[in-house]
Amino acid sequence: MTKTKITADQLITAILGGIEDVKGKEINILDLRTIDNTVCDYFIVCEGTSNTQVKAIVNSIQKKVSKEVKDKPWHVEGEDNAEWVLIDYVNVVVHVFQKHIRDYYDIESLWGDAKSTLIETSY
Repeated sequence: MTKTKITADQLITAILGGIEDVKGKEINILDLRTIDNTVCDYFIVCEGTSNTQVKAIVNSIQKKVSKEVKDKPWHVEGEDNAEWVLIDYVNVVVHVFQKHIRDYYDIESLWGDAKSTLIETSY
């Protein structure tokens, strides 16, 4: 039995769907492919308003990706305090923040050379 290779676009679409299902805010995709020596191809950054919403976003992403593209994260970090949870899908890394932690670390500025795409939401 061979595993079908999923594309980054398929994975990103599933991740965005998981974020939007539980109304994650300020969704930003950073394309890191043109930057030398990066650990992955894309960062997806979003935020929730509380520990509960951050956990809900993380669970929603994992369920959506599992169902739609049959993939699971290589590693998940930060679920215990749910202020900054990192979900590592190898080529795509998702950062789910609470607003004050996102503002403090400001990872979008750290990767300022990356092409940034802000995702419009209807909620």
